[in-house]
Formats: sequence, C-alpha cells, structure tokens
Amino acid sequence: MLSLHAIPDAFSNSECERVIATISNSPTDEALLVGSNKNHNLRKAELVWTDNLAGMEWVMERLIELVRRANRDQFGFDLREFAESPQGAIYKSSESGHFAWHSDIGGGPVSRKRKLTLVLQLSGSDTYEGGNLEIMPGAQILTANRTQGCVSIFPSFTLHQVSPVKSGTRYSMTVWAHGPAFR
Repeated sequence: MLSLHAIPDAFSNSECERVIATISNSPTDEALLVGSNKNHNLRKAELVWTDNLAGMEWVMERLIELVRRANRDQFGFDLREFAESPQGAIYKSSESGHFAWHSDIGGGPVSRKRKLTLVLQLSGSDTYEGGNLEIMPGAQILTANRTQGCVSIFPSFTLHQVSPVKSGTRYSMTVWAHGPAFR
C-alpha cells in the first residue's frame, strides 16, 4: 500500500493566494486536539473552517475530486463521505506554530471514520522556514513536497507532524475522507 501520494500543481499559485487571502480575512479559532483539548506543547496554530466561507465551494469540489482519483488509483479504501469541513491552518513563526507527531484517527464519532488525509500546501516554499509536513509510515520519515499548490494524501492512521515554523507563516488546508472502520 502506498504511504504518501503527491499531486504537484493540484492548485495554481494564484488559486493558493486566493485561498490564503480568504483565510487571512476570516475569523480564526485556536487549534485544539481531538476532544477539544488544548496543549500548546503538541499543537500551536490558528484554524479556519471553510465550509461557511463565501466563494470557497470550488476548493472543496477540487479536493473531493483529487481524493477520489487518488483513492481509485493508489489506496482502494472504502470511502463514503466527507463529513468534516476543510480546515485552513495558519502556523506562525511568532507563535512557534507546529503540530507534534499524531494520527488523524480519533475516538469521536466523526474522527474515528477518517480514512484518508489530504493536505494542500498553500504557502510558497520560500515564504517560511521550518514547518515541514513529515509523514512516518514506518521507520523512515518522509517530507511532503513544499511546492505551492501541491497536494499530499496519506492514510489517516499514519503518524505525521508539522515541524515548528522558524520564520514566516505556513498556510495549509486539510480535509479528510471518511468511511467504515478498517477490517
């Protein structure tokens, strides 16, 4: 089974800048852990849930199509729905933005159904330092492509992290595809 699937140029630079502008001009929530727990040692970021943002429907439509195609060609999971809003994440160096090693499958009624995680790289790779999305499907750590507009897709049970941002701001968007429990 493939552990990390990259789709370079899934979004154009101008499309990414449009999404960043929308997210930047929207109210943010502090990033919490599953169960609405706060722990800045594990996660420090600001979030924007994009379902209710005007003019963002095209983003979700594109993300759904990318997940469906990647699942058909690479993963073969039983996917049934997209039960959560896409999550825009803002990791600021001024706040040591990061998200320590974790998996995206939780114990909640929705998070336990997560099967695939998709992360869209919104920021240009030269606009921040640190802030790498790292995936650990086994003993080896893989670093996701930092090219603006690249999409990385991996099984939601895979350990991954965003290393601390050392300068600048990293913008990304995450969405999850859901299905019945793995068997």
